[in-house]
Amino acid sequence: MLYQLSSCGYPTELVLILSTSRTLSNWPESVLPESRATTQDTTTRLGGWLFRHRTSLPLPAALAILTLRIGEAPPSALLVGTGVAITVFGELIRLWGVHHIGAISRTRSERLGPLVASGPFARLRNPLYVGNIALWVGFALTARLVWLAPVILVLLALEYHAIVRWEETLLESRLGNAYRDYAARVPRWVPVLFNRGERKERREERRDEDLPEKGRSAFSWRATLFSERGTFVAMALGYLLLWTKARF
Repeated sequence: MLYQLSSCGYPTELVLILSTSRTLSNWPESVLPESRATTQDTTTRLGGWLFRHRTSLPLPAALAILTLRIGEAPPSALLVGTGVAITVFGELIRLWGVHHIGAISRTRSERLGPLVASGPFARLRNPLYVGNIALWVGFALTARLVWLAPVILVLLALEYHAIVRWEETLLESRLGNAYRDYAARVPRWVPVLFNRGERKERREERRDEDLPEKGRSAFSWRATLFSERGTFVAMALGYLLLWTKARF
C-alpha cells in the first residue's frame, strides 16, 4: 500500500506499511481528514496508534526469540534450515517490493501522486507486511522455538490488520476511486498469481508520468539493496545472537 510523491522537484516514494522510521509518527494527525478521523471504529483507531509505534512492534518477538528456552526443540539441521529458508523468503519478498517502490521510502508529505500497483503490489496489497511476518516466523524456527512461530504469526497478523485498516481509511480518503478500484482488484493478504490489470496499470503510470517505457515500473537493484541495508544488518545481528545463544 503505497503511492508516489513529488517533493522539492524530484520524485520520491512513500511506504505507509513497512517504514521502520519514526519520522512519520505525526501522519495520523497531519493527513487524516478530520471528518474521517472522528468516525473511525476501534480497530482503525488502534491501527493508527500501532502505526505511530510500529518501530517497537517487533521488539517483544525479538526478545522472546533471543532469550526463551522454554519448549526449545532438540537440535535439528532440518528445523534450522527451514527457519533460515523462511527468513530468506521473507526478505526476498521485501526486496521485490522495495524494487518497485524505490529506494526513498521514509519521507513525509501531503502531496499524493498516482497509486503504484506493479510487482508484488499487483498481487496483494501488503507484500511488505507479509515479508515481515515471514522474517520473524523464520527466526523463531531458527531458534528452535516451534511453538512460538504460530504465536508470532497470529500477533503480527492482528497488529498489521489493524494498521492496514487505518491505512486503507487514509488512502481511500485521499485517493478516492483510484484506490477503491485497486482494492477491488487486488486482495489484501492472499496473493493472486496473475493479475490482468498489472500491465494496464503500468502503461497508465508510464503515460501519466511521461517516462520511457523501459524500466518504468522498477528501480535499480543497487538502490534497492542500499535501501534494505538496515534490514540486512538486523538479520546478520539476529543470526549472530542466535548463534551465541546456541553456544551457551
